[in-house]
Amino acid sequence: MFNAIGHFVVKRRKSTLIVFILIILFAGGIGSLAFSKLDSGGYSDPKSQSAQVVKYLAKNFNLKDPGVVLVLDAGSQAISDPTVSASALRLESLIKTEPGVGQTLSYWSAGGALTLSSTDGKAGFLFIYTTKTDFGTVSDIGKNIQAKYDGKFESLHVYASGGGVITHAINSKISKDLALAEAISIPLTFILLAFVFGALVASAMPLVVGISAILGAFFIIFLITLFTDVSIYALNLITGLGLGLGIDYALLIVNRFREELHSGKSVEESVTTTVSTAGKTVFYSGLTVLVTLGALVMFPLNFLKSFGYAGMSVVTLAVVGALVPLPAILALLGNKVDKGLVRKSAIAPKEDGRWAQTARFVMRKPIAVVVVSLAILAIVAAPIKDIAFAQIDARVLPKADKAAIASQVIADRFLGQEGSPIEIIIPNGTTMESQVSDFVDAVKAVDGVVRVNPPVSNGSDLRISAIQSMPSRTMEAEKMIHEIRALAHLDGTLVGGPAADFTDSQDGIAHTLPWALGWIALSVLILIFVFTGSILLPLKAVVLNGLSLGATLGILSWVFIDGHLKWLVGDFTQTGTLDTGTTILIAVVVFGLSMDYEIFLLSRIREEHLAGKSNMESVATGLQRSARIITAAAGLLAVVFGTFVLSGITSIKLMGFGVSFAVLLDATLIRALLVPALMRLFGEKNWWAPKSLKRFTLSH
Repeated sequence: MFNAIGHFVVKRRKSTLIVFILIILFAGGIGSLAFSKLDSGGYSDPKSQSAQVVKYLAKNFNLKDPGVVLVLDAGSQAISDPTVSASALRLESLIKTEPGVGQTLSYWSAGGALTLSSTDGKAGFLFIYTTKTDFGTVSDIGKNIQAKYDGKFESLHVYASGGGVITHAINSKISKDLALAEAISIPLTFILLAFVFGALVASAMPLVVGISAILGAFFIIFLITLFTDVSIYALNLITGLGLGLGIDYALLIVNRFREELHSGKSVEESVTTTVSTAGKTVFYSGLTVLVTLGALVMFPLNFLKSFGYAGMSVVTLAVVGALVPLPAILALLGNKVDKGLVRKSAIAPKEDGRWAQTARFVMRKPIAVVVVSLAILAIVAAPIKDIAFAQIDARVLPKADKAAIASQVIADRFLGQEGSPIEIIIPNGTTMESQVSDFVDAVKAVDGVVRVNPPVSNGSDLRISAIQSMPSRTMEAEKMIHEIRALAHLDGTLVGGPAADFTDSQDGIAHTLPWALGWIALSVLILIFVFTGSILLPLKAVVLNGLSLGATLGILSWVFIDGHLKWLVGDFTQTGTLDTGTTILIAVVVFGLSMDYEIFLLSRIREEHLAGKSNMESVATGLQRSARIITAAAGLLAVVFGTFVLSGITSIKLMGFGVSFAVLLDATLIRALLVPALMRLFGEKNWWAPKSLKRFTLSH
């Protein structure tokens, strides 16, 4: 198949390139329509108990959470003072006239409700309810309210918080930070590409793969938005992964093309051989990354599903870009691919060099290398014992951000989370007063519950709201919700609210995770077996990637939970947890990229082994041929993601540092040391498989 693709592209190089460019331009034009359809939410499990409560409250009680929460601070005065009350009511009247505001409720309009007062009696809540509840609208209203009213109003100091304000603050900060990261990483990447490829013309080849992958993925995402919600953050993965895979695959293809040219083959023969060898590697590498990222679609949260859609789309198009337009361009360029010389040593890959020497050194002392490498991985992974997970809230923002300051004021000065209560629905509860009373008493006794409000009836069903002491998206809130749901209760009782929504999201992820991991492990084992014809190598690959992932989670715990290396990653608020969604995304992306590099390395080693070289020499030559590509690709990817640590948002720092560390660890300690050491220890057993299974393996 790959030989046929190579011949077809060489024979029709111009028409192939023109048609592909037209298709990609069309796809990019249509795909740009997806931007207005993307959603900024997707953090909830739509089939969960808490989601049922949201729908029930909206339908039967016409009730929803406030989109914006204001704290009105009267300074040294009591909020019951007539002058303070007059100012607060004037402000509330003004806010009611703002676009999108449906109704309001405050300490003052509620007749001095003590539940809406701070513990010192000098600040009060003003809740703002929006006419629409979608993430985008609430965020826009939050932006408007914060811009107009956060600060001084007559004698009051106003602090703006709540879902709309926090969502807008996080989204706008991410947009600005990513723009800064791109402004730094893109020029730096171009400079490094010229150095790695050794020539200016060759250094442009990743753009062929990357841009075609990004524009094509936008088109696929547009099609997906016609049927389901897709998170706006999927765009970040598309651009980052598109550029990263463009670098990976272009390096592999261009490097092999140069090898064939320098061996004396014609341009046409070189392109055909490149597609048949490196092209085949790209295909199976991409397939491995695709099935790995596909595991994200299994999770119940649209936020994670969106990354699965985006990841699979961009990987597919990156493979197509590497197999069709890139060989066509190489066929047109021929030896001109090396024009604009920057570094001569990068033009002609060496048969023997420092990577081969490194491999031989490692294989002379394989046991010592394995022991030392595993010890290093164990030390780095050790902090994983303290790992804990939660979801993002205002604490991911810089401490000086207005939304973060407002949220801290609420935490410091108010007894409970009045704006985000626990909502309990008891169907037909009005007919069973004694059982309801017993249940309410049990809820009051749960650790973290500050107050349970009297039940409200809509005829037959009861709604009970309770106020908790801790923020909703914390491990303490999750424990509290589990305890409430474990209480003896009437059939059909539903527990919802923001804390329950967080709990259901965490539980949904936890229940799906074993299936996702099983899918990744099984599919990767099968694909690498088909590609290598070995039973041992797929097992080794999965185990080593698992060890690398463990070390990555360990270093993330050490940095973001324990608070080390702030001089490198910048300041952030320590919450004692890692963001669940971001951590899963890091793990899946890193595992996929690690398998990408594994396929690169094993492909070349197997090719050398099939050519008749001994196990040791095939490993040494394979490492010499591929390690430069792997380390260069990892280094460039680390630069792209490493600039994310400049962000003021903790979860973006987490992603940038996590991916950068993982790919560098994988390209050095794992691929350069552990892989050759283990392949030396296993010897010819590396390539063993039962004869009955050999017919299912790929012919090289």
